[in-house]
Amino acid sequence: MKKRTLGTLEVSALGLGCMGLSHGYGAATDTRDAIALIRTAYDHGVTFFDTAQVYGPFTNEDVVGEALQPIRDKVVVATKFGFELPSPDGGQHMNSRPDYIRQSVEGSLKRLRTDVIDLLYQHRVDPNVPIEDVAGTVKDLIAEGKVKHFGLSEAGAQTIRKAHAVQPVTALQSEYSLFWREPEKEIIPTLEELGIGFVPFSPLGKGFLTGKIDETATFGKGDFRSIVPRFQAENLKANKALVTALTQIADTKGVTPAQIALAWLLAQKEWIVPIPGTTKLHRLEENLGAATIELTANDAGEIADALSKIDIIGDRYPAHLQSRVGK
Repeated sequence: MKKRTLGTLEVSALGLGCMGLSHGYGAATDTRDAIALIRTAYDHGVTFFDTAQVYGPFTNEDVVGEALQPIRDKVVVATKFGFELPSPDGGQHMNSRPDYIRQSVEGSLKRLRTDVIDLLYQHRVDPNVPIEDVAGTVKDLIAEGKVKHFGLSEAGAQTIRKAHAVQPVTALQSEYSLFWREPEKEIIPTLEELGIGFVPFSPLGKGFLTGKIDETATFGKGDFRSIVPRFQAENLKANKALVTALTQIADTKGVTPAQIALAWLLAQKEWIVPIPGTTKLHRLEENLGAATIELTANDAGEIADALSKIDIIGDRYPAHLQSRVGK
Protein backbone atom coordinates (compact mmCIF):
# COMPACT_ATOMS: atom_id res chain seq x y z
CA MET A 1 0.00 0.00 0.00
CA LYS A 2 1.13 3.54 -0.72
CA LYS A 3 2.29 5.69 2.17
CA ARG A 4 1.16 9.13 3.29
CA THR A 5 2.54 11.65 5.75
CA LEU A 6 0.76 13.13 8.75
CA GLY A 7 2.93 16.07 9.72
CA THR A 8 6.28 14.23 9.79
CA LEU A 9 4.80 10.80 10.54
CA GLU A 10 4.71 8.29 7.68
CA VAL A 11 1.81 5.83 7.66
CA SER A 12 -0.13 3.67 5.21
CA ALA A 13 -2.65 5.55 3.05
CA LEU A 14 -5.46 3.78 4.91
CA GLY A 15 -5.31 2.89 8.59
CA LEU A 16 -7.44 0.56 10.66
CA GLY A 17 -9.83 1.96 13.24
CA CYS A 18 -9.95 -0.73 15.91
CA MET A 19 -12.71 0.67 18.14
CA GLY A 20 -15.51 -1.48 16.74
CA LEU A 21 -13.70 -4.66 17.71
CA SER A 22 -14.40 -3.88 21.37
CA HIS A 23 -16.74 -0.93 21.67
CA GLY A 24 -19.57 1.06 20.18
CA TYR A 25 -21.28 -1.42 17.89
CA GLY A 26 -22.56 -4.13 20.20
CA ALA A 27 -20.79 -7.17 21.65
CA ALA A 28 -17.01 -7.26 21.46
CA THR A 29 -15.39 -9.45 18.83
CA ASP A 30 -13.76 -12.64 20.08
CA THR A 31 -10.18 -11.77 21.00
CA ARG A 32 -8.66 -14.37 18.68
CA ASP A 33 -10.75 -13.13 15.77
CA ALA A 34 -9.89 -9.51 16.53
CA ILE A 35 -6.17 -10.29 16.63
CA ALA A 36 -6.46 -12.21 13.34
CA LEU A 37 -8.18 -9.26 11.67
CA ILE A 38 -5.57 -6.76 12.86
CA ARG A 39 -2.74 -8.98 11.65
CA THR A 40 -4.48 -9.55 8.31
CA ALA A 41 -4.69 -5.77 7.90
CA TYR A 42 -0.93 -5.59 8.39
CA ASP A 43 -0.43 -8.38 5.83
CA HIS A 44 -2.40 -6.23 3.37
CA GLY A 45 -0.13 -3.23 3.90
CA VAL A 46 -1.75 -1.37 6.80
CA THR A 47 0.83 0.13 9.14
CA PHE A 48 -1.41 2.57 11.06
CA PHE A 49 -3.64 1.29 13.87
CA ASP A 50 -5.98 3.40 16.00
CA THR A 51 -7.26 2.66 19.50
CA ALA A 52 -8.13 4.52 22.72
CA GLN A 53 -8.33 3.93 26.44
CA VAL A 54 -12.09 4.47 26.52
CA TYR A 55 -12.79 1.74 23.96
CA GLY A 56 -13.96 -1.05 26.21
CA PRO A 57 -12.74 0.71 28.34
CA PHE A 58 -9.15 -0.54 28.14
CA THR A 59 -9.89 -3.84 26.37
CA ASN A 60 -9.26 -2.46 22.90
CA GLU A 61 -5.76 -1.33 23.82
CA ASP A 62 -5.11 -4.82 25.20
CA VAL A 63 -6.21 -6.47 21.96
CA VAL A 64 -4.26 -4.06 19.76
CA GLY A 65 -1.18 -4.46 21.93
CA GLU A 66 -1.29 -8.26 21.75
CA ALA A 67 -1.97 -8.29 18.01
CA LEU A 68 0.86 -5.92 17.12
CA GLN A 69 3.50 -7.04 19.61
CA PRO A 70 5.30 -9.34 17.10
CA ILE A 71 5.51 -6.50 14.53
CA ARG A 72 5.67 -3.53 16.87
CA ASP A 73 8.69 -1.96 15.18
CA LYS A 74 6.96 -2.06 11.77
CA VAL A 75 3.72 -0.24 12.65
CA VAL A 76 2.40 3.07 13.97
CA VAL A 77 0.08 2.85 16.97
CA ALA A 78 -2.19 5.72 17.95
CA THR A 79 -4.12 5.91 21.20
CA LYS A 80 -6.00 8.56 23.17
CA PHE A 81 -6.35 9.96 26.67
CA GLY A 82 -8.88 12.39 28.08
CA PHE A 83 -11.62 10.49 29.91
CA GLU A 84 -11.59 9.59 33.60
CA LEU A 85 -11.43 5.81 33.78
CA PRO A 86 -12.92 3.87 35.35
CA SER A 87 -15.86 6.25 35.44
CA PRO A 88 -17.17 6.98 38.95
CA ASP A 89 -20.81 6.70 37.81
CA GLY A 90 -20.78 4.93 34.45
CA GLY A 91 -20.77 8.17 32.45
CA GLN A 92 -17.98 9.71 30.44
CA HIS A 93 -16.15 12.47 32.29
CA MET A 94 -13.32 14.38 30.69
CA ASN A 95 -10.03 14.65 32.54
CA SER A 96 -6.94 16.09 30.88
CA ARG A 97 -5.15 17.32 33.97
CA PRO A 98 -1.39 16.95 33.50
CA ASP A 99 -1.03 14.40 36.30
CA TYR A 100 -3.88 12.34 34.89
CA ILE A 101 -2.40 12.44 31.37
CA ARG A 102 0.80 10.97 32.78
CA GLN A 103 -1.10 8.30 34.68
CA SER A 104 -3.09 7.48 31.54
CA VAL A 105 0.01 7.16 29.39
CA GLU A 106 1.63 4.71 31.79
CA GLY A 107 -1.48 2.52 31.59
CA SER A 108 -1.57 2.68 27.79
CA LEU A 109 2.10 1.74 27.49
CA LYS A 110 1.48 -1.41 29.52
CA ARG A 111 -1.66 -2.44 27.66
CA LEU A 112 -0.10 -1.76 24.27
CA ARG A 113 3.00 -3.77 25.29
CA THR A 114 5.33 -1.04 24.14
CA ASP A 115 7.77 1.49 25.53
CA VAL A 116 6.59 4.38 23.33
CA ILE A 117 3.29 5.61 21.87
CA ASP A 118 3.71 6.72 18.27
CA LEU A 119 0.77 9.13 18.21
CA LEU A 120 -1.02 10.31 21.35
CA TYR A 121 -4.31 12.16 20.92
CA GLN A 122 -6.32 14.16 23.40
CA HIS A 123 -9.64 12.37 22.86
CA ARG A 124 -11.81 15.42 23.52
CA VAL A 125 -10.94 18.96 24.53
CA ASP A 126 -11.33 19.36 28.29
CA PRO A 127 -12.93 22.76 29.04
CA ASN A 128 -11.46 22.68 32.55
CA VAL A 129 -7.81 22.39 31.47
CA PRO A 130 -6.07 24.97 29.26
CA ILE A 131 -4.98 23.35 26.00
CA GLU A 132 -1.55 24.90 26.53
CA ASP A 133 -1.16 22.78 29.68
CA VAL A 134 -2.20 19.66 27.79
CA ALA A 135 0.21 20.36 24.93
CA GLY A 136 2.99 21.15 27.40
CA THR A 137 2.49 17.86 29.21
CA VAL A 138 2.65 15.89 25.96
CA LYS A 139 5.73 17.90 24.97
CA ASP A 140 7.40 16.73 28.17
CA LEU A 141 6.37 13.12 27.49
CA ILE A 142 7.90 13.39 24.02
CA ALA A 143 11.13 14.71 25.55
CA GLU A 144 11.11 11.73 27.94
CA GLY A 145 10.78 9.28 25.05
CA LYS A 146 7.36 7.93 26.05
CA VAL A 147 5.50 9.54 23.14
CA LYS A 148 6.59 10.40 19.60
CA HIS A 149 3.79 12.59 18.20
CA PHE A 150 0.92 14.72 19.53
CA GLY A 151 -2.61 14.70 18.15
CA LEU A 152 -6.02 16.21 18.87
CA SER A 153 -9.48 14.76 18.29
CA GLU A 154 -12.61 16.76 17.42
CA ALA A 155 -10.90 20.04 18.36
CA GLY A 156 -11.86 23.42 16.93
CA ALA A 157 -9.55 25.61 14.85
CA GLN A 158 -8.59 27.99 17.66
CA THR A 159 -7.72 25.14 20.01
CA ILE A 160 -5.60 23.53 17.28
CA ARG A 161 -3.67 26.77 16.84
CA LYS A 162 -3.08 27.23 20.57
CA ALA A 163 -1.89 23.66 21.03
CA HIS A 164 0.31 23.76 17.94
CA ALA A 165 2.10 26.86 19.27
CA VAL A 166 3.24 24.88 22.34
CA GLN A 167 3.88 21.44 20.80
CA PRO A 168 3.53 20.83 17.05
CA VAL A 169 0.38 18.85 16.35
CA THR A 170 1.00 15.93 13.99
CA ALA A 171 -2.62 15.02 13.27
CA LEU A 172 -6.21 15.91 13.97
CA GLN A 173 -8.70 13.07 14.15
CA SER A 174 -12.32 14.00 13.52
CA GLU A 175 -15.32 12.68 11.65
CA TYR A 176 -15.23 13.40 7.91
CA SER A 177 -16.95 11.65 5.04
CA LEU A 178 -19.42 12.18 2.25
CA PHE A 179 -21.98 11.90 5.07
CA TRP A 180 -20.37 14.67 7.19
CA ARG A 181 -18.45 17.44 5.42
CA GLU A 182 -18.38 20.12 8.11
CA PRO A 183 -14.54 20.02 8.40
CA GLU A 184 -14.26 21.53 4.92
CA LYS A 185 -15.41 24.92 6.23
CA GLU A 186 -12.70 25.76 8.75
CA ILE A 187 -10.77 22.70 9.93
CA ILE A 188 -9.18 21.53 6.67
CA PRO A 189 -7.92 25.03 5.72
CA THR A 190 -6.42 25.39 9.21
CA LEU A 191 -4.68 22.01 8.99
CA GLU A 192 -3.32 22.83 5.54
CA GLU A 193 -1.94 26.14 6.74
CA LEU A 194 -0.20 24.57 9.74
CA GLY A 195 1.04 21.38 8.04
CA ILE A 196 -1.07 19.07 10.22
CA GLY A 197 -2.38 15.74 8.92
CA PHE A 198 -6.05 14.75 9.04
CA VAL A 199 -7.30 11.33 10.16
CA PRO A 200 -11.03 10.95 9.40
CA PHE A 201 -12.88 8.49 11.59
CA SER A 202 -16.23 7.05 10.49
CA PRO A 203 -15.15 7.58 6.85
CA LEU A 204 -18.03 5.31 5.80
CA GLY A 205 -20.60 7.23 7.83
CA LYS A 206 -20.77 4.56 10.56
CA GLY A 207 -21.64 2.02 7.88
CA PHE A 208 -24.28 4.06 6.06
CA LEU A 209 -22.16 4.66 2.96
CA THR A 210 -21.72 0.93 2.40
CA GLY A 211 -25.29 0.79 1.09
CA LYS A 212 -26.19 -1.96 3.56
CA ILE A 213 -28.26 0.22 5.90
CA ASP A 214 -31.72 1.57 5.13
CA GLU A 215 -34.80 2.73 7.03
CA THR A 216 -35.64 -0.84 8.07
CA ALA A 217 -32.37 -1.21 9.97
CA THR A 218 -32.44 -1.95 13.69
CA PHE A 219 -29.53 -1.46 16.05
CA GLY A 220 -29.02 -3.65 19.08
CA LYS A 221 -28.17 -2.83 22.65
CA GLY A 222 -24.72 -1.34 22.89
CA ASP A 223 -24.78 -0.09 19.28
CA PHE A 224 -24.02 3.62 19.37
CA ARG A 225 -26.09 4.25 16.24
CA SER A 226 -29.29 3.52 18.18
CA ILE A 227 -29.03 6.99 19.77
CA VAL A 228 -27.69 8.89 16.74
CA PRO A 229 -30.32 11.15 15.12
CA ARG A 230 -29.02 10.44 11.62
CA PHE A 231 -29.81 6.76 12.09
CA GLN A 232 -33.46 7.19 12.98
CA ALA A 233 -35.67 5.54 10.36
CA GLU A 234 -37.09 8.73 8.86
CA ASN A 235 -33.62 10.24 8.45
CA LEU A 236 -32.16 7.06 6.96
CA LYS A 237 -34.94 7.13 4.39
CA ALA A 238 -34.33 10.79 3.57
CA ASN A 239 -30.56 10.32 3.28
CA LYS A 240 -30.84 7.29 1.03
CA ALA A 241 -30.39 9.55 -2.00
CA LEU A 242 -26.71 9.88 -1.14
CA VAL A 243 -26.14 6.12 -1.21
CA THR A 244 -28.14 5.81 -4.42
CA ALA A 245 -25.90 8.36 -6.11
CA LEU A 246 -22.75 6.68 -4.77
CA THR A 247 -23.95 3.29 -5.95
CA GLN A 248 -24.57 4.55 -9.46
CA ILE A 249 -21.02 5.93 -9.68
CA ALA A 250 -19.56 2.78 -8.15
CA ASP A 251 -21.39 0.55 -10.61
CA THR A 252 -19.87 2.36 -13.59
CA LYS A 253 -16.39 1.63 -12.22
CA GLY A 254 -17.08 -1.92 -11.10
CA VAL A 255 -16.41 -1.16 -7.43
CA THR A 256 -18.53 -0.74 -4.29
CA PRO A 257 -20.08 2.40 -2.77
CA ALA A 258 -17.78 2.02 0.25
CA GLN A 259 -14.73 2.00 -2.00
CA ILE A 260 -15.89 5.14 -3.79
CA ALA A 261 -16.50 6.86 -0.44
CA LEU A 262 -12.97 6.06 0.75
CA ALA A 263 -11.37 6.91 -2.59
CA TRP A 264 -13.15 10.28 -2.48
CA LEU A 265 -11.60 11.03 0.91
CA LEU A 266 -8.15 10.03 -0.29
CA ALA A 267 -8.55 12.34 -3.29
CA GLN A 268 -9.34 15.41 -1.15
CA LYS A 269 -5.82 15.98 0.22
CA GLU A 270 -2.62 13.94 0.11
CA TRP A 271 -2.32 14.31 3.90
CA ILE A 272 -5.70 12.74 4.67
CA VAL A 273 -5.54 9.17 6.07
CA PRO A 274 -8.95 7.58 6.73
CA ILE A 275 -9.25 4.82 9.33
CA PRO A 276 -12.24 2.65 8.41
CA GLY A 277 -13.06 -0.01 10.96
CA THR A 278 -14.70 -3.40 10.59
CA THR A 279 -15.05 -6.73 12.36
CA LYS A 280 -15.26 -8.74 9.12
CA LEU A 281 -12.34 -9.90 6.99
CA HIS A 282 -14.19 -9.50 3.70
CA ARG A 283 -15.09 -5.92 4.59
CA LEU A 284 -11.48 -5.25 5.52
CA GLU A 285 -10.35 -6.41 2.09
CA GLU A 286 -13.08 -4.37 0.41
CA ASN A 287 -12.09 -1.21 2.30
CA LEU A 288 -8.40 -1.59 1.58
CA GLY A 289 -9.16 -2.03 -2.09
CA ALA A 290 -10.14 1.64 -2.13
CA ALA A 291 -6.48 2.62 -1.90
CA THR A 292 -5.96 1.46 -5.49
CA ILE A 293 -8.89 3.42 -6.97
CA GLU A 294 -8.05 6.61 -8.84
CA LEU A 295 -10.97 8.98 -9.21
CA THR A 296 -10.95 10.93 -12.47
CA ALA A 297 -11.95 14.56 -12.78
CA ASN A 298 -15.20 13.31 -14.29
CA ASP A 299 -15.80 11.03 -11.28
CA ALA A 300 -15.16 13.90 -8.90
CA GLY A 301 -17.52 16.08 -10.90
CA GLU A 302 -20.28 13.47 -10.74
CA ILE A 303 -19.90 13.14 -6.99
CA ALA A 304 -19.87 16.91 -6.49
CA ASP A 305 -22.96 17.26 -8.67
CA ALA A 306 -24.77 14.55 -6.71
CA LEU A 307 -23.83 16.13 -3.38
CA SER A 308 -25.08 19.54 -4.49
CA LYS A 309 -28.56 18.09 -4.90
CA ILE A 310 -28.73 16.30 -1.56
CA ASP A 311 -29.39 17.72 1.90
CA ILE A 312 -28.27 15.34 4.66
CA ILE A 313 -30.91 15.16 7.40
CA GLY A 314 -30.26 14.57 11.11
CA ASP A 315 -27.49 15.47 13.57
CA ARG A 316 -24.43 13.24 13.76
CA TYR A 317 -24.50 13.14 17.58
CA PRO A 318 -27.21 13.40 20.24
CA ALA A 319 -27.12 16.78 21.96
CA HIS A 320 -25.14 15.69 25.05
CA LEU A 321 -22.28 14.45 22.86
CA GLN A 322 -22.47 17.21 20.27
CA SER A 323 -21.57 19.68 23.03
CA ARG A 324 -18.14 18.07 23.34
CA VAL A 325 -16.90 18.58 19.79
CA GLY A 326 -15.46 21.53 17.93
CA LYS A 327 -14.16 23.21 21.08
